[in-house]
Amino acid sequence: MENTYQIATRLNEVIFNGTWVANTNYKDQLKDLDWKIATMSFTSCNTIAVLAQHIHYYIHGVKNVFEGGALEIRDAYSFDFPPIESQQQWDAFLTRFWKDTEDLAYLITQTPDKKLDEVFVDEKYGTYARNINGIIEHSYYHLGQIVLLKKMAISKQ
Repeated sequence: MENTYQIATRLNEVIFNGTWVANTNYKDQLKDLDWKIATMSFTSCNTIAVLAQHIHYYIHGVKNVFEGGALEIRDAYSFDFPPIESQQQWDAFLTRFWKDTEDLAYLITQTPDKKLDEVFVDEKYGTYARNINGIIEHSYYHLGQIVLLKKMAISKQ
């Protein structure tokens, strides 16, 4: 289970505690962020809140598969979220985001390495490893956007 441990560690790094790849992580960027900054809009860009919810959407969906459920997420709905309208809603979302990521990372560490090479739900989705690595890479992509949006929002205040 050395490979599953390593891949779970990479997921934890991008979300919770890493600084090696991007010199930051989601928790550092979002933990004390005011909901008004998280939802501040810039022209046609997604908000910080929407980008964070987008990443959580995939983490939650893949976690459901690891728990024995169906793959219920669809790319077409990966940006469809009700607006966050208070600090309480933002904080509740972050609590779910952190918890689901912790749960997924734990489930990955409990998975035998050989499972990483197995088909994830359907052959068209590739392997378990491809999907987990995809989430990690996708998370870094949007983390960069979040960092830039946060800088723009703070300078606009």
